[in-house]
Amino acid sequence: MIPLLLTLLLSAFFCGIFLQVARRLRLLDRPNDRSSHRRPTPHGGGVPLLLSCALGMLLCQVWYGPWPEVYGVIMLAALLLMLVGVIDDLRGLSVGVRMATYSLLSLSMAGYLLSPWLSGGLLVVGGVVAAVVLLWSLNLYNFMDGIDGIAAIQCILACGSAALLSWGSGASPEYSLFCLLLAASHLGFLVWNWPPARLFMGDAGSIPTGFLLAALALLGGVQGQLNPLCWLILLAAFLTDATWTLIWRMLSGQRFLQAHRLHAYQRLSRHWGSHLPVDFGLVALNALWLFPLAWFVQIWPGPGFLLVILAYLPLLAGMAKIRRLA
Repeated sequence: MIPLLLTLLLSAFFCGIFLQVARRLRLLDRPNDRSSHRRPTPHGGGVPLLLSCALGMLLCQVWYGPWPEVYGVIMLAALLLMLVGVIDDLRGLSVGVRMATYSLLSLSMAGYLLSPWLSGGLLVVGGVVAAVVLLWSLNLYNFMDGIDGIAAIQCILACGSAALLSWGSGASPEYSLFCLLLAASHLGFLVWNWPPARLFMGDAGSIPTGFLLAALALLGGVQGQLNPLCWLILLAAFLTDATWTLIWRMLSGQRFLQAHRLHAYQRLSRHWGSHLPVDFGLVALNALWLFPLAWFVQIWPGPGFLLVILAYLPLLAGMAKIRRLA
């Protein structure tokens, strides 16, 4: 528990220091007609967040010994994505450059994770599918980081639940510990991102976070640490909202690559006049519905796909209803 507590404290401390620096350097996310915030707010909090998580890994190595190589590789890839986000925030990168970088890292990570288990044509097909999963996850997490607290809360809930489920099933302690480190670093950031937010994570945080969550799902699947269907359920709120909204915008002929305020969580925050009810709703949804279903999948994998469908049905119905809101 000591490395986890230190990671949380380091994240909160470094994010606080970064907040002061960002204010002085005027690194501000200024509101526009597509924003859900009303005042210029410092962004880039993903930098101290991810660095604190990496420092937490070093602390755990001092306490418990070396990490398996795969966790270092995953964290290194996330730090590279963080760096791309920093460059994009400071100088601006074209969509093509960013997507090429994301795709290359996703393909490389997919091949690295699957190569010990697959070969030949299966590796090619599996690698492409896994790369698409990684690429979609990092993009959708960026889409969903649109109101105060929601992205950090989703990561904390998903990683905390995954750590509990994998630990209870006898998985390797490193897997559960990595999930908890990621949750602890986001909890420290949430100190400053809690509504009304004083600091945003920006692309430097949302992109690597989405990547890490998908990488953990793939790693848990190939190593037998945690049923990937559990991750599919634990991240159902983000997956449903991002995917539904993207498909709806494409089918309706909208410019789907353009920033907007049409996600369900954004509509709800406007309808309720606050970000807090949406955040609390996400917590309640995970605690009362998604986590119990993920737990059933882990202990009773036979009807796993049916339980996934059961998890998503009310969410899809909610998307259809929420779309009528302004």
